[in-house]
Amino acid sequence: MMRLRFAPSIASMLCVLIGAGLLLAVGLPADAARAAEDEQGFVPIFDGKTLAGWEGDSRFWSVEDGAITGQTTEDNPTEHNTFLIWRQSDVDDFILRFEYKLIGGNSGVQYRSFENPEWEKWVVGGYQADFEAGDRYSGILYGERYRGILADRGQKTVIGPNHKPKVVEQFGDAEGLQEHVKKEEWNEYEISAQGYHFVHKINGQVMSEATDEDTEMRRPSGIVAIQVHRGPPMKIQVRNIRLKRLGAEAKKKIVLIAGEKSHGYGAHEHNAGCLLLAKWLNEAMPCVNAVVRRDGWPEDPSALEGADAICVFADGGERHPVMPHLAEVDKLAKQGVGIAMLHYGVEVPKGKPGDYFVDWIGGYFETDWSVNPHWTAKFEKFPDHPITRGVKPFEIDDEWYYHMRFRENMEGVTPVLSAVPPDSTRERPDGPHSNNPTVRARKGMPEHLAWACERADGGRGFGFTGGHWQWTWANDSFRTLVLNGIAWTAGLEVPPGGVPSQTPTMEALEQDQDYPQPGPDAKRPFERQEWVDLLEQWKQESAKQ
Repeated sequence: MMRLRFAPSIASMLCVLIGAGLLLAVGLPADAARAAEDEQGFVPIFDGKTLAGWEGDSRFWSVEDGAITGQTTEDNPTEHNTFLIWRQSDVDDFILRFEYKLIGGNSGVQYRSFENPEWEKWVVGGYQADFEAGDRYSGILYGERYRGILADRGQKTVIGPNHKPKVVEQFGDAEGLQEHVKKEEWNEYEISAQGYHFVHKINGQVMSEATDEDTEMRRPSGIVAIQVHRGPPMKIQVRNIRLKRLGAEAKKKIVLIAGEKSHGYGAHEHNAGCLLLAKWLNEAMPCVNAVVRRDGWPEDPSALEGADAICVFADGGERHPVMPHLAEVDKLAKQGVGIAMLHYGVEVPKGKPGDYFVDWIGGYFETDWSVNPHWTAKFEKFPDHPITRGVKPFEIDDEWYYHMRFRENMEGVTPVLSAVPPDSTRERPDGPHSNNPTVRARKGMPEHLAWACERADGGRGFGFTGGHWQWTWANDSFRTLVLNGIAWTAGLEVPPGGVPSQTPTMEALEQDQDYPQPGPDAKRPFERQEWVDLLEQWKQESAKQ
């Protein structure tokens, strides 16, 4: 029986009718109802007209006949495999459906994949759902720049700690399965990834299946991209691309939203900072699926589905990425989703945005009330709270904001970092961020620089005012407190010694930064060597403790 297929918008409408019990009333056939139900939850990620949300080399990519089209010719070859990358969001647990038609050569769709700054632009590595014009590779799981073939057609494999696949079942004949592939015609491809279990289907037929138990190299999330392969001239067309997010299997999903470019090299490095935090959380806690949405609020409407916590590290004020999405975040908070805000991310305008923050995380930076000086804060004592587990006395220079606008009587709010600012920080001229009479009158008093909040809806909030410098993540106690705070906000049990993580090197801290290291003549408020020396000092102090 031929399976009916609908455009996503029609399918979505039919799903609504199914839910309302109206299909019989409009006289739609049972096959149509099943097809619509099968499409429930899928969201288009290609508009059928433009490459909006996608990025690649314009020499090879265009939209033709309602399909993303990648093409090389004898006169316009590619020297290496090149990719069209979906920039709206990373993917974690999902089902991806699309139709493809390939004339010549080899192609594939990358998922949970990655870029490397040492590679050429628009080059991607990671899991690939392969397809080709020949008879060998369509349907296999291939690791592009990433361990090679991981499951051949007709195979069910387990990828072990030696980075190699082991065949645990031969469920089909490779040649026989190839007969399901229609050459130079449109084919339907489905990729599912849940946990570390991956299944590829072409035209409804399972082609390969794999479970990745290689804990060193497997990837919980990453980018989606379409490949144009180097070699003979080829033409790949992909259309009707739909994504359905799945809840992570028995895991807490933490979405870190990284703000756009900001201050320059080494400061407000939102993308680089969030990528490190996600890496540390995923490595330390197998029950966590931490994913990063880069460069501001995710355009993908499904990016926050299934989230147990949202952590925003971004510029604040009117530019805060949450500003156009206050109602959306409030709905999630009322469902118990944890909310964490880091550094400038604790500031939003007074009024409704500030009221939301007081509700979500217990307080916020209010202009003409809070201040943002740079100073060295000394932390010697900590309250008995899960967020302070494993945190030892430390001191660190940062742009520590203080004098937040907290809930009245600090109801439900527990300060987790407090220190006495030097008087000099209260003597700056009055201004929306610099000083005010109330702050000036509090000389010698302790101020709260990080705090935890328990909400009436059962959710949790976390505010942390440090994090101006990228290098501060190398301080073990600083880093541990933030990781603890994010984990606690997601409803996780913080380990007795805190969330463990490896102290990053200078090279790791510089990776993924938005800005290059400035030249020797650039005027900067620091020298790179000063931070290298400080990182070594912190390393030695941590070893003594």
